[in-house]
Amino acid sequence: MAEHHIRVVELFAGVGGFRVGLEGASDAYETVWNNQWEPSTLHQDASLVYQARFGAKGHSNKDINQVPTSEIPNHDLLVGGFPCQDYSVAASLSRSGGIEGKKGVLWWQIHRILNEKGDNRPQYIFFENVDRLLNSPATQRGRDFAIILASLSDLGYTVEWRVINAADYGMPQRRRRTYIVGYKKNSCVARKIEGMEEWVKFDGVLAQAFPFRAKESSESSFDINGTIPEVSDNFNKGKKHSPFGNAGIMIDRHVYSVDADPVYEGTMQTLGDILVDEDFVPEEFFIPNDELYKWQYEKGAKKINRVSKEGYEYIFSEGGMAFPDYLDKPSRTMITGEGGSAPSRFKHVVQTPSGRYRRLIPIELERLNMFPDNHTYHPDVSDGRRAFLMGNALVCGIVQEIGKSLFRYIYDEAPVSTHPIHMQHDAQPMLTLDLFSSNGTLVVNNPRKTYKLDTSKRLLIGLVKKDNEKYFLQKEPTKLYYTGNVGTFPSTIALNKLCYFMPHIKGNGVRDLYLIKTVRIGSKTVLHPKEKDEKAPRLVFELEYLESLPQYKMTNLNFQHAFSDTFVGKIFPTNQSGE
Repeated sequence: MAEHHIRVVELFAGVGGFRVGLEGASDAYETVWNNQWEPSTLHQDASLVYQARFGAKGHSNKDINQVPTSEIPNHDLLVGGFPCQDYSVAASLSRSGGIEGKKGVLWWQIHRILNEKGDNRPQYIFFENVDRLLNSPATQRGRDFAIILASLSDLGYTVEWRVINAADYGMPQRRRRTYIVGYKKNSCVARKIEGMEEWVKFDGVLAQAFPFRAKESSESSFDINGTIPEVSDNFNKGKKHSPFGNAGIMIDRHVYSVDADPVYEGTMQTLGDILVDEDFVPEEFFIPNDELYKWQYEKGAKKINRVSKEGYEYIFSEGGMAFPDYLDKPSRTMITGEGGSAPSRFKHVVQTPSGRYRRLIPIELERLNMFPDNHTYHPDVSDGRRAFLMGNALVCGIVQEIGKSLFRYIYDEAPVSTHPIHMQHDAQPMLTLDLFSSNGTLVVNNPRKTYKLDTSKRLLIGLVKKDNEKYFLQKEPTKLYYTGNVGTFPSTIALNKLCYFMPHIKGNGVRDLYLIKTVRIGSKTVLHPKEKDEKAPRLVFELEYLESLPQYKMTNLNFQHAFSDTFVGKIFPTNQSGE
């Protein structure tokens, strides 16, 4: 059990994107209850997948409208990707003091749960929605978001938001979504907010997770006035533009917002980086040559004469799309109609090294949302439905980074996770191996990264102790490395100049190269939590795997035979640019 504990309830859970991301952020996050119900189908695919990966304990597969709040355990953090709908208010319920939206509008179920929890409502909330939420509806720009902010303020929450495109921060899909994080006024996070502008631009949970520069002349500040029905009727009425910027905060119904330009200098993933080898793609995903013209037509520019229901003739036109999709860029936004073999304008099509064209297989769709490989595999869930589930899902990497940042603000410590987002959630992933090869041996294709290796940057080589060698011999995207006692570390080293790290395996030398993402003070218990007595301060490096030498290279460690501070060019050949 983690020393710190954040009880999570996940609504509209899908296949568990919030859970994967939060568990990847810290072991402190524990999902104690979750709900997933798909009203449009009898076959509950997402619920089947969720239970297969995380177990049936605490899982609810019934309409959230029919779930009494008393059945939902008390919790610290409420999360969910609620559907984008019309949030206007239909009636005021005088007997409960609450509000009721149009039937089936699921935002009001979130509001109902928070309201009925009363003094036991969670300290923190974390929601995801489409980017157009800040501008909807078209007839009253920003009204829907104003209703959400006002209702959360009335429930005692300070709320910040940010529209984030995952590709802007190195992730493999261009997927823009609105992320909303809220804090009860008496929470330790809310008490740390000293100024609204400073929190949004620099100090806040979202700004720390995803840095940005504010666009000039984009700031706005205003109040959301009136009862919730009055906000629904009157907010921004008659105006053409929403007053909400894509980053902002609301405290006591006072809003400060700004438009953000992302700042990111790390590695990135493209569509080509997440593809599996052509040999492992089932034949049904390849497009027959005699079908190519249909795909080319769907993807191409066109003008079509049409007649409206009222009998008016008009010309429908649309521009051309890339065919095949670019492999050297992040993918387009995935939609729920990604699955199936029928030609479509919106489905991704890639050209293989042999020159053939194909659709993406489910593993690749999962990778675009940064789920573990085969997360959605289930004997009763078709490939088409797996594609639908990913079209509905969020990008787990975004949740992970926000989860890390929130943890830091709650506990003033660095988060540690033994469940990184790439980790399989079942010990033996359920795969029908005959789909991939004839001999029953599954070859794993790990996703790649795109980066430029700078051989002029400084490199730290560090000895790996025996009890940690097995950990570093496993090929995983992220690692933690802790130094020995302070006496073995170089007495003078410019941490701001360090960029790369290589673990030194005694008797072998070095092979694997990592990017240093963060350096912090910690202890050996980071990787060995059972060793409670090992609390001497050490430096802890958070590492991101980049590439490997073809074989181990012998090196000498200079500082008491434990570390060397050198340059990448001394170890790696020049002109490397990603694997």
